[in-house]
Amino acid sequence: MNSKLVILTLLTCSLQACSQQTNNNMDNSQSQTPTQQSGTSQYRKLTPEEEYVIVDKGTERPFTGKYVNTTATGVYVCKRCGKPLFTFKDKFPSECGWPSFDDAIPGAVLSQPDPDGERVEIECANCHAHLGHVFKGEHFTNKNTRYCVNSISMIFVPADSTAGTK
Repeated sequence: MNSKLVILTLLTCSLQACSQQTNNNMDNSQSQTPTQQSGTSQYRKLTPEEEYVIVDKGTERPFTGKYVNTTATGVYVCKRCGKPLFTFKDKFPSECGWPSFDDAIPGAVLSQPDPDGERVEIECANCHAHLGHVFKGEHFTNKNTRYCVNSISMIFVPADSTAGTK
């Protein structure tokens, strides 16, 4: 009974850790940040939902992202600028509700303190798109790191794809 309670508590904490508390309402019609800011015309045009997460630093709902259970061979690139961020080799099933990786492509992801004072935010090193958060010390993998990433912030490019990322 005690082990079930501990597991339930850990799962609840993991879900709460990844969820953004600034705006749980996914009504994107009120977003006031322009998608194309001056000097950013090289970036993809974003939908209101993508803009909410990538520009306004929101969070998609857990277990709703299209890459949560993806196990195919390939690379995950930034939805906004197309730069490679993570490889399939570093993805693992954390059961937290968002795609999880224990490593990023070197130099691809920046970390900074989250405004909530509790977490560490991650963003694309190239275009500063919000990706999610990074957690250390959870012991999910030998690397002891979990990049908890919003699916909506990425595009998966299968290894056998000949299509460009831009």
